[in-house]
Amino acid sequence: MSDVFSGLVGQDNAVALLRAAAADAPAARAGQHSTAMTHAWLITGPPGSGRSTAALAFAAALVCPQGGCGTCQECTSVRHSAHVDVEHVVPESVTYAVDETRELVRRSSISPSRAPWHVFVLEDADRLNPESANTLLKSIEEPTPGTVWILCAPSTEDVLPTIRSRCRHLMLATPTTAEVADALQRVLGVDPAMASFAARAAQGHIGRARALATDESARLRRQDVLRIPSQLRDLGSCLALAADLVATVTEDAASICDPLDSDEMSALRAAYGEGSEGRGIGTVERRAKGALKALEDRQKRRRRRVVRDQLDRAIVDLIAFYRDVLVVQLGAASPLVNDEMRPQIERLAAESSPEDTLHRVDALERTRNLLEANVAPLLAFESLTVSLRDPSLV
Repeated sequence: MSDVFSGLVGQDNAVALLRAAAADAPAARAGQHSTAMTHAWLITGPPGSGRSTAALAFAAALVCPQGGCGTCQECTSVRHSAHVDVEHVVPESVTYAVDETRELVRRSSISPSRAPWHVFVLEDADRLNPESANTLLKSIEEPTPGTVWILCAPSTEDVLPTIRSRCRHLMLATPTTAEVADALQRVLGVDPAMASFAARAAQGHIGRARALATDESARLRRQDVLRIPSQLRDLGSCLALAADLVATVTEDAASICDPLDSDEMSALRAAYGEGSEGRGIGTVERRAKGALKALEDRQKRRRRRVVRDQLDRAIVDLIAFYRDVLVVQLGAASPLVNDEMRPQIERLAAESSPEDTLHRVDALERTRNLLEANVAPLLAFESLTVSLRDPSLV
């Protein structure tokens, strides 16, 4: 069956539940009792399992007259983030701001315009802090008729108890390497060898697999990260590699954020009359001072988040590398994630002990925690590279 749920890989049980809910949604909207449909959902699963894909597919199914055909105007509008009754919310900073959440609550009280439901898809619901969660709580507990909340998070433990207790939980599984490789070949026409490599390297992360299979720059950046363990020779090299990595990620973040920042600033200035003529108009800077400052602050938060997310991706790749080292050291039968780097992995395995490898993994996890605590990335990665060079320091 080809419909809005076809893009979900390895999630047969979840798809069956969402299809049943979508089929029962018209009855629920009419006020009839429904065991399959509810107004608040929490979709969890490991990174790359397809949480947002599942949430948006379900949203499309709710606004589609045919329950998610995948081809009508309603489904197409959702797919292109253009449906008036489906709001896809991605936090641009480390946490959901209270003001941002209040605005969501205000909009959730508005009845749908053309569809049966007004659907809110909130990614990264684990970024709701206690204040923003309490702001959202009442709307999730007693929503306006026709409003549906779909929250996405890595796990139920990452979401505040007050929120998760009021949602129906749907857990996604990590797709297998074979399932991801098959999807890359079937949907994108990727060469089988490249699909196999990308699926293995991505460890079940669909978006990451897609990027590795289709974007050479993504593959090159990954190679640069995985070369770090073999280049840690002394203190100078540790500090230089940390600086290079942070600088590269910062440049990548700039390439993503600069065009967005420019477009947003131009739109704001135009809204406040830049280029207009006439007496009393005054300068944009004077009349829009507060709005300009708020936009600049939001853009800075977004840039910090992009940098942090990309640094986290580098840490995940390094954890997989040292996981492979440990597999070799213990003689385990598990396949290597980075099999194309087997010679380097075997060399490092022979030069160190399993205890050293575990200390290095601990250092990587500690660095993730430091980034979560907003420690300066360069300081965090300088500490990391030194610890990877000498695991006894962990």
